[in-house]
Amino acid sequence: MELEDTGVEGLLTTREQSMALFADFTAEGVGEARRTECRDALVHLHLPLVEHCARRFRNRGEPYDDLLQVGTIGLLKSIDRFDPDRGVEFSTYATPTIIGEIKRYFRDKGWAIRVPRRLQEMRMMIGAATSELSQSLGRSPTPREIAERIGVTVEDVMEGLESSNAYSTLSLDAGGDGSDEGGPSMLDAIGEDDAALEHVEIRESIKPLIEQLPAREKQILLLRFFRGMTQSQIAAEIGVSQMHVSRLLNRTLEQLRESLHGRA
Repeated sequence: MELEDTGVEGLLTTREQSMALFADFTAEGVGEARRTECRDALVHLHLPLVEHCARRFRNRGEPYDDLLQVGTIGLLKSIDRFDPDRGVEFSTYATPTIIGEIKRYFRDKGWAIRVPRRLQEMRMMIGAATSELSQSLGRSPTPREIAERIGVTVEDVMEGLESSNAYSTLSLDAGGDGSDEGGPSMLDAIGEDDAALEHVEIRESIKPLIEQLPAREKQILLLRFFRGMTQSQIAAEIGVSQMHVSRLLNRTLEQLRESLHGRA
């Protein structure tokens, strides 16, 4: 289905547009011209995700525009590798790849001393394996799990991780835009107000409400918001359908909202 022919693309959500484009992009027998058209549309649709990821790395000595370009490479890789039939949201799938590409960019530019190429490549493999395993396991992988994934010994993994000490550190006086002149320095960013403090009162108010929830609803909330699992992963974890997880999650969140409003 081509969104241009429907005349309702403006009424579709980003998720719905993405699903429709991926349906065309991965369709059997689709022409290369249509695949290119879908890929370009998917890149444009998900650029806000790249911008969100790139903003996490601002004030680290590299121009923001360069981070956007590098992140877009990760987005393109994610689009080409994504399988819609796996039941995972594209944004969930693409985020580790985009962030991994940006981190790789810093790695390639950031060695403070000469480190053997073998260790540089090992650290890149560890980073990629860690992102993939974190998504599939729903937690941080152990060194042994990483070693088994990339086919090396645990000692090799530990050596690769330790090589991170060879990275250069930024001067606190360096400009946030990577230049020596203009713009706030790294030192200027230290000691700013933590925006998360604004939510402390909300978190403390909601704790007792969560404790009163039935065990299954509480487990779903913890898996979704504290372990970062997708609805599909939660469904597999607790043995129900993804749709049922979605209904329970929406109902639970609505109950929490009503309880909080009632306390206000």
